Amino acid sequence: MGKKPKTSRIRLRNISQTGIIITLTVGILLPVLLSTAVGIVSLALGEESDYLVVAVLIISFTAAAIGGAITVSVLLSRRARLVRLQADLLANVTHELRTPLSSIRMYAQTLLMGRLEQDANLTQESLETIIRETEWLETMIERVLTWRAAAKDRESIKLNAAPINNGVEDALARFARMVAHREVQVDSRLESTSLVRHDPAAICTLVLNLLTNAYKYTLTDKKVAVRTSDRNGLAVIEVEDNGIGIPQKEQRRIFDPFYRVDQKIRSKASGTGLGLAIVRYLVQAHGGEIDVESTRGQGSRFIVSLPVVDG
Repeated sequence: MGKKPKTSRIRLRNISQTGIIITLTVGILLPVLLSTAVGIVSLALGEESDYLVVAVLIISFTAAAIGGAITVSVLLSRRARLVRLQADLLANVTHELRTPLSSIRMYAQTLLMGRLEQDANLTQESLETIIRETEWLETMIERVLTWRAAAKDRESIKLNAAPINNGVEDALARFARMVAHREVQVDSRLESTSLVRHDPAAICTLVLNLLTNAYKYTLTDKKVAVRTSDRNGLAVIEVEDNGIGIPQKEQRRIFDPFYRVDQKIRSKASGTGLGLAIVRYLVQAHGGEIDVESTRGQGSRFIVSLPVVDG
């Protein structure tokens, strides 16, 4: 799909805040301990060390005060960021839920009033729309619940050795129920046969998130390709679209939770900002890696590489 795009490798790393907290704590305690030690030494040395003691005490307590101020600032900034992210998530989820709920209510009311009793085709179309929008609702709710469980390390992933195609096929089947007939041209070629320790439900969630991401960021003439293959001791899942693409400067951040690309692109596709973060989490849980290849205006390709079982 287009010319060779630029590649940006996403490294799966957990950023621990423990190191930051320890560093700040030491930065506060060290000057206090130093000033205490100087006080003890000054008592032993007598009055000749008065000026030195005063100078060191002033410097130490100043450093302690600065350290305390920095700590408070960091903690307050982090809290403010969390509050903002929670508010954004609530607003985005509310917006995402409103559209399918409105469609379901409208078609259900139309059927209830009997306006389509004489038109079997419109009745069928209404029922299909209700089912389709219900699938979107279920997917969005699962996404939020998955992220909540992942954030609290409560996500249960059961790894068993088997080919990955079953989980990918489940994702394709669910995606087909979420989109209108012929709205998206999906090309699938599932050729991986290697054994991979994986959770089929998690693989389904992973691929479904990539599919819905491709759907949202492809505006017209939507085309999505899904492939699985075996390469160099890895089972590879690829999801490629012909959408609007991802700017190079954004590619390192798209897997961050709640992160959304620049305003011009964001306005073209709604979302909670959790889909790709969940993908990264699930890939990491399977010991794999994820790459993205994308050129703005020429689509994107997400490549998931999972280790296979020896023998």
